[in-house]
Amino acid sequence: MAIAPKISVQAEDFDLAAEVSLLTARSSNIGGVVSFTGLCRDENGRLDALELEHYPAMAETQIKEIAVQALERWPLSGLTIIHRYGKIKPGSNIVMVIAAATHRRAAFQAADFLMDYLKNDAPFWKKEHLKDGSSGDWVEATDRDAADKKRW
Repeated sequence: MAIAPKISVQAEDFDLAAEVSLLTARSSNIGGVVSFTGLCRDENGRLDALELEHYPAMAETQIKEIAVQALERWPLSGLTIIHRYGKIKPGSNIVMVIAAATHRRAAFQAADFLMDYLKNDAPFWKKEHLKDGSSGDWVEATDRDAADKKRW
């Protein structure tokens, strides 16, 4: 693993363009950058917020392990992963992955792999807060999420 990934678990929002600029400034041999930003859905107008809880040491450790797997599988020139916690309103950012590589295929595959693994393995607990003031469900990864992870 030649590069150190940037990993942040934070309550604050992030700026995709700023993060891409920071990442690409570290190397002149980047030929492609692939990013994914996950947003909070409003669940057809019923969701007021999604609350993400985590245990900091556990979340950061698990995300770093997932990043190391990506760096071992693909020749990346840069990697950034930011995952938010706290109450997040619909339309707001939750997670961002940026993979940079000399060639596009590695960046695409690494970003896809990272999101499949983060969705299934990153230890965040998600609780719905509904617009009617009631508490919604705890959100779990779906069977489709598990199937997506099995591709790797």
